[in-house]
Amino acid sequence: MFGTKEEITKNLEANGLLINGKLTLNKDRLRENVIDDLIKTAVFTQDSQIKNYCYFLIREFANMMDIVSSSIHDLYMAKGRGEGLEFTVPAINIRCLTYDFARRIFKVAIERNTTAIIFEIAKSEIEYTFQRPLEYISCVLAAAIKEGYRGPVFVQGDHFQFSSKNYFSNPELELDNIKKLTKEAIEAGFYNIDIDPSTLVDYTKPTLVEQQYHNYINTAKMTDFIRSIQPEGINVSVGAEIGHIGGKNSTVEEFEAFMNAYLDNLKSSPGISKISVQTGTAHGGIPLPDGTVASVKLDFNVLDSIGKCAREKYHIAGAVQHGASTLPDELFNNFPKHKTAEIHLATGFQNIMFDFAPEEFREENFKFIEENFKSEWKENMTREQFIYKTRKKVFGPLKEKWWNLSDADKNKILDVLEKKIEFLFSQLNVFDTKSYTDKYIKLVKIGYKENNDLSHKNVDFRALKFEEGAD
Repeated sequence: MFGTKEEITKNLEANGLLINGKLTLNKDRLRENVIDDLIKTAVFTQDSQIKNYCYFLIREFANMMDIVSSSIHDLYMAKGRGEGLEFTVPAINIRCLTYDFARRIFKVAIERNTTAIIFEIAKSEIEYTFQRPLEYISCVLAAAIKEGYRGPVFVQGDHFQFSSKNYFSNPELELDNIKKLTKEAIEAGFYNIDIDPSTLVDYTKPTLVEQQYHNYINTAKMTDFIRSIQPEGINVSVGAEIGHIGGKNSTVEEFEAFMNAYLDNLKSSPGISKISVQTGTAHGGIPLPDGTVASVKLDFNVLDSIGKCAREKYHIAGAVQHGASTLPDELFNNFPKHKTAEIHLATGFQNIMFDFAPEEFREENFKFIEENFKSEWKENMTREQFIYKTRKKVFGPLKEKWWNLSDADKNKILDVLEKKIEFLFSQLNVFDTKSYTDKYIKLVKIGYKENNDLSHKNVDFRALKFEEGAD
């Protein structure tokens, strides 16, 4: 790690990356001698000035290397016109080892000519993994620099979810909180945002439009807000959701009721580019008493019917599948067949991290959970169920310990993750998608906007409680 800005500057000058006060690109020296220390300093330094300087340098070098944070909106509009329907875009939530895991994803992407990939982090994950948007996107861009990737990088705010409890006690305050997070994310370079007021749907109301009221009205307000703050030259890709994941399955009638009312209340354009639906899955899967995950009956007819309606009637990309990472491997090749626009993947990668971590370190994580989250251990839960449901919360407090695992121990985990990524990319048919992004995605280089409010580490992790909001 670098200790001062002066130390960073001297390192840049020694490597020919800063000449007479001007940044200069030397890809080999940047990748070999600088980027590892730069991103580690960005993540772990407590000095906000040094952190900002690292974020600035990573963004500048990324743009210089044509590694450009981008919106997938125009590609999804092409899907809405019936183009590019043969592949399903994977949206990958990285909760831990973000830089290292992203490197492996880019490694596969380069080898397989793959650019239709989304890196995402949910509102809940931002909190319990201690990864603010600037840190997350910097890890992703640094990984792309390290691996030598070129092209668009799609980074997404996943499940920017309204708390039903907070909303119904103070609607304007909750809306304002979602706006603040969205603004933070967009200023960090997240040009893909999934707005999720589906938690506000009220199935006790007599009509579908009335049931969806708080969902569509807030989705419209958030779309208008996003359009008002997005950078010039970029249409942020906005996603909506009609079925709260883990609830009842979505229907075409619900989607049409939502969509018609949403468009009637929308003041800006364009509108959403995709719609998330419920097909029978649950975030993270459902743990059984022995800690394994229950099998799920996924209804592909929901993806077919709503996706068809989305494209033909509203000209957007189609349906999005959440809660998918713990599904059986043999199901994944079905998503392109059913023209699923996007699929969200998270917990399966987390499971690999724990399964292949050194046994002693894994138990250290589990002991931490038992000591710090006892209040979440419900009477009817076995230890295995409690650990499975709660272990994601170690990734913030123990982030540095995961980062500092030995190369040998990390590579055991990363090798399995890389193999899983290659398998998923093959099943989702995203190999050789560079031709699509070359055709539809214009690279708009936006500079880093300095953010001095970076003191997000003073969190009482034991007090963190979240509505479910990532797969």
